[in-house]
Amino acid sequence: MSRTRNTLGPLIGYHGCSREVAEKVLAGKEHLKKSENGYDWLGTGIYFWADSPDRAWAWAEQQQKRKKWKEAAVVGAFINPGLSLNLTDFGVNDSLISAYSFMKTMFDSLGFEMANNESKENGIFMKRSLDCSVIDTLHQIRQDEKEPAYDTVYGVFEEGDELFPGSGFKSKTHIQIAVRNTESIIGYFRVT
Repeated sequence: MSRTRNTLGPLIGYHGCSREVAEKVLAGKEHLKKSENGYDWLGTGIYFWADSPDRAWAWAEQQQKRKKWKEAAVVGAFINPGLSLNLTDFGVNDSLISAYSFMKTMFDSLGFEMANNESKENGIFMKRSLDCSVIDTLHQIRQDEKEPAYDTVYGVFEEGDELFPGSGFKSKTHIQIAVRNTESIIGYFRVT
């Protein structure tokens, strides 16, 4: 089934980064850069936490503690998701399964092993190499078949410890959006 544009309304996203990057972006000197890690949960894109500046701050501060940068910051963005691979829509499952099947056939025929999701914490994979490969393969298949490219990928992820004993809620559950088409970013704003 073909996907329709604008199935998600405009969003506010929050991106954790270094203070240096934040100031350059807010001054209009550069855009945020796409993440292209092989383990990214939503494939290639600029990652934002939807409607959660606190989660973006927590992540940015965690990176600061790991000495990835000197000072943590968060940049807010107004995002028009456009044509979105919305992983909360049951209708995209067939596309993901098809991309996985295509990948598996290709890897099997070449005698290569596929990537795996790994680093489980509380039953959740923290490094999503398989999922990332499947999503990026789906984008490539669409390009090869001359279908419109997805502007964004949107998903909900459970993460963290049980919120309280016996809870189905997790302490770091969040919604993320990966922006693939930078024209989907309407504008940036400072988060204090």
